[in-house]
Amino acid sequence: MEFEKIDIFDNADKPLLIAGPCSAESEEQVMAVASRLAGKGVTLFRAGVWKPRTRPGCFEGVGKPALQWLARVKEELAMPVATEVATAMHVEQALAAGIDLLWIGARTTANPFAVQEIADAMRGTDVPVLVKNPVNPDVDLWIGAVERLYNAGVKRLGAIHRGFSSYAERFYRNAPQWQLPIEFRRRLGSIPMICDPSHIGGKRELVLSLSQQAMDLNFDGLMIETHCNPVCALSDARQQVTPDELSVILGRLVRRSVNGDELAFHSLRKRIDEIDDRLMELLVKRMAVSREIGAMKRDMGLTVFQPFRYNETIERYTRHCAGGKLDTEAVKSVFEAIHAESIRQQLRIVNNENE
Repeated sequence: MEFEKIDIFDNADKPLLIAGPCSAESEEQVMAVASRLAGKGVTLFRAGVWKPRTRPGCFEGVGKPALQWLARVKEELAMPVATEVATAMHVEQALAAGIDLLWIGARTTANPFAVQEIADAMRGTDVPVLVKNPVNPDVDLWIGAVERLYNAGVKRLGAIHRGFSSYAERFYRNAPQWQLPIEFRRRLGSIPMICDPSHIGGKRELVLSLSQQAMDLNFDGLMIETHCNPVCALSDARQQVTPDELSVILGRLVRRSVNGDELAFHSLRKRIDEIDDRLMELLVKRMAVSREIGAMKRDMGLTVFQPFRYNETIERYTRHCAGGKLDTEAVKSVFEAIHAESIRQQLRIVNNENE
């Protein structure tokens, strides 16, 4: 796919900054936030007009009337404006109001029918669209949403990384799983990538550290929810920052260079390659032993999955994390993947598919 430049971003400093309240609650609130953000390097002013909520009874946005508040921001403060869309009707109303950029939310990205409806509504238009990652960690689903828009003729596209939902209580509201946006960019190349630290962290105290991590991973910009009085916000009060706090965050961000002396890394990268080769050799040997165990289980009439052994393996290796300065969850995920491949190999043996 050959993406076209989003002209709104052309004159922006890096990081590109999309800021504004989670929800457009009133005209006074929208104008107050926008006025405080004007002249602070904000590339686009954002506000949610339609708010998809997990459960009914929560504030679900003002809807169409709030589009005129964004139009006023654009006219009076000369700030380009952006909002989220989830249906063809949202697209039509937002375009009619002169909204400069649209984004598709995580829940919508997860629904190919909804994305296709939006893509069809965008045909023949030239308004750029940013696509948030789906709620579940599925890179193909994320790419598929981009492809649907691209196939409809939308070439000015970007992506927003807002983290991935988890069933368990975690430190972050949505786990960043940085390897997934990295893989997304590896496969799509030139597409701009924006980080949404507000939704990843779920707490305003985490916005700075997450923003810095995004910059260190060479993201193109940030989308940060900003409200003049966050504690009174009608949605996502815990994760929004004030305009003054936003200024502090931006002032503390460290900008690092993308380019460096490649020769300086040559010897260390060579050592990493050698270690990786040894790891692969060991992995091949491990799977050979797994196949032998699979043959024994087949002959003895045992099930392939042995829960006590699995738990013992995970616990043994995660005990070594602290000494090796490794993240427990990262190590666990590595051995879960190895165990899954071992199970696959043994199932083939037990069912005589590998002989």
